[in-house]
Amino acid sequence: MAASRRPTLADVAREVGVSAKTVSRVLNEDGPSSAETRARVLDAVERLGFRPNLMARNIRVGGPDTTVGLVVPDLGNPFFGTVAGGIEDAIRERGLTLLMGSSAENADRERALTDTFLARQVSVLMVVPSVGAEHGRLRSQRSTGMPVVFLDRPGAGLAADCVVSSNRAGTREGVAHLIGHGHRRIGFIGDIPPKLYTRRERLAGYRDALTEADIPYDKALVVGAHDEAGAATLTRELLSGPQPPTALFAANNMVAFGVIGELARLGRAQDVALVAFDDLPLAGALSPALTVVAQNPAELGRTAAATALARLDGDRSRARTVTVDTRLIARGSGELLPG
Repeated sequence: MAASRRPTLADVAREVGVSAKTVSRVLNEDGPSSAETRARVLDAVERLGFRPNLMARNIRVGGPDTTVGLVVPDLGNPFFGTVAGGIEDAIRERGLTLLMGSSAENADRERALTDTFLARQVSVLMVVPSVGAEHGRLRSQRSTGMPVVFLDRPGAGLAADCVVSSNRAGTREGVAHLIGHGHRRIGFIGDIPPKLYTRRERLAGYRDALTEADIPYDKALVVGAHDEAGAATLTRELLSGPQPPTALFAANNMVAFGVIGELARLGRAQDVALVAFDDLPLAGALSPALTVVAQNPAELGRTAAATALARLDGDRSRARTVTVDTRLIARGSGELLPG
């Protein structure tokens, strides 16, 4: 089978040594087939990377679908909504449309979504990887020319294009900014689980800044939350401890919402310094206005789309990782001095 085209039903049949009708019957669960035949067919489907064209079951069309499939962890997170907007801006001129689905940070759900997109014969597959997901099974899609692009985090088990923010350097800059304003006890409220790529990179940046300032790392100041409520609880616990931090670093936008709300409830917004990774809507209208390490999610999306479109146009260079710079925006909360 030529490596430059997508595997077909006939390829699967030839691999197994059965008729195309038998393969179709197994895949569509239409009629009897032995357990042995079914197992052999499904094994060949996985090895060859064959994906049935769902659209072709109802209407025969020439060429691939004109859609881009995007898997994100959370459709409700404004960060990923802006990423998607950047992708749409870039692909619209090419007549492509965007399909999105949420993995809910679940590896099995991510796999099911990617399988659904592949069955539709999408032109491009973009994935924000879930913790524990394995992507080696997408190797056959890449070998047939389908662009696979990872966003925000690298994939696992597959050398594919990836577009990420400068997580480590950006966090180092944000924490160094707090240190520059006199803080030495700085709490880090990161995402969970701890193995999450962005959490690891941002924690590394936090530690880099401490090391550069000769400040000992204190694990009691490092906690993790995945949502606003969890971040609020951890903020309260950190500030009620025997040696509370004088400043906090919120490692993503959802955590920042929780920290901001809890500081307001405690009446501490004017005396606990805060820097957040990710900008927030109306961040400048808060009191004090929020200092952030701003990502550029729209640029992440545009860069990922440009990378994929270049692949569609014939770019066969080695897979590469593109890093989009962050930017420190000092607005007030990160400039508060220790009490």
